[in-house]
Amino acid sequence: MPEGTLCNKKPVNTREELDALLADKSGKLYYEEMKRLDVDKAALRATLEKTCKSRMRTWLEICAHCGMCAESCFFYLANNKDPKQVPSYKIQSTLGEIVRRNGDVDTEFMIQVMDTAWGKCTCCNRCGLYCPFGIDMGVMFGYLRGLCFSQGFVPWEMKIGSGMHRIFRAQMDVTPEDWVDTCQWMQEENEEEWPGLEIPVDKENADILYTVNAREPKHYPEDIAEAAILFHIAGENWTVPSVGWEETSLAMFAGDWEGCRMQVQEVYGAMERLKPKRMVVTECGHAYRATVIEGPYWAGIRTGKTPIPSFHYVEWVAEALRTGKLKIDPAKKIKEPVTYQDSCNYIRNAGLKECAREIMSYIAEDFREMSPCKEHNFCCGGGGGMNGVGRYREQRNIGLKVKRDQILATGAKLVIAPCHNCWDAIRDMEEVYHIGIRWSFLKPLLLKMVIVPDHLKPKE
Repeated sequence: MPEGTLCNKKPVNTREELDALLADKSGKLYYEEMKRLDVDKAALRATLEKTCKSRMRTWLEICAHCGMCAESCFFYLANNKDPKQVPSYKIQSTLGEIVRRNGDVDTEFMIQVMDTAWGKCTCCNRCGLYCPFGIDMGVMFGYLRGLCFSQGFVPWEMKIGSGMHRIFRAQMDVTPEDWVDTCQWMQEENEEEWPGLEIPVDKENADILYTVNAREPKHYPEDIAEAAILFHIAGENWTVPSVGWEETSLAMFAGDWEGCRMQVQEVYGAMERLKPKRMVVTECGHAYRATVIEGPYWAGIRTGKTPIPSFHYVEWVAEALRTGKLKIDPAKKIKEPVTYQDSCNYIRNAGLKECAREIMSYIAEDFREMSPCKEHNFCCGGGGGMNGVGRYREQRNIGLKVKRDQILATGAKLVIAPCHNCWDAIRDMEEVYHIGIRWSFLKPLLLKMVIVPDHLKPKE
């Protein structure tokens, strides 16, 4: 059967292909075409032979079906402990079946696989903490998404996101010219209030190369200005690259591994071109995971390390507070009860839990931990691309109940969420459940309480 014009096995590589997908509002035609998309069984078998190696096959074989992963999954808890939401069941009934059948599966089955891989798992990796054999079903679902993508069974929004990265090297249609113009605009907007403020572009040999999430220039340019002001107050020697400024990867969420490689190589190219001492990425969990944790492997770097030392924004903030580059006015510390959303991607998967606690010790008088917290915290409910896929919105909203109950139990009305996906999910949770909370990134809070040296204040 001929493949559809929208839903097919080809990645999106041209603006024309991307525009056609965007014109299909909500993906209605895309999903209709998917029902007629044939599985290339020979290609699927070949992919399994080439990529499904000993670790993945061993994990599938040694699962004892003990169920200890069940209560680690917020979807299982939010769906009245439905056995079909147990992580081991979800992976055995999808990837396990594909492997056992050696790729002999049909279209209906692959659509079910897609709906599980993206609609019932955020790849938060929490289940891996509790499996007695160390089986990480988040990793396995990431691999499964790659198999689905290669066969064309990927949610409409993820196909678009992958295409954005291949065409723009950003998750949104922001060109290098758009990016540089936004930086210049934010500098001009704020230089009267902050004399000497600069957003340097392509400055060589800086101490810090700052990279962002494309949502910031597209929708939240004030975030770029806030970062610039805090670097300014801290006296940092920093720059942004004109190319390679975007660290996120919807290609990772989509399972487009070649798109992932293309994206991180753009960032690594900026590191090598500008030769900064280190890189700091904005308050985004998956950007850090994609570029710092997973990225070196996509780029073929055997050491597993980025070309220069790379840090999440919370690491920089903790360091700046510790060394006195940023000083907090005690009278302006947060007085009300406040809690902190531990992001899966830089807390559980990168071990930065103590950076978060160090920051809170400087800025809050009544910090209240969620339970559980740190690496044991539950996913926000919107990670792994879940926030952006309309097909699974109802399931996502059900899953948000777990985070809702965690926040309510703290008694806090302010949630600090230094991660774009977490910030979005908590915003949406408030819109759905109306529990009367506020949520914030770190930057705007810090600007309200940081002591500004006299020489940086505008002259009277």
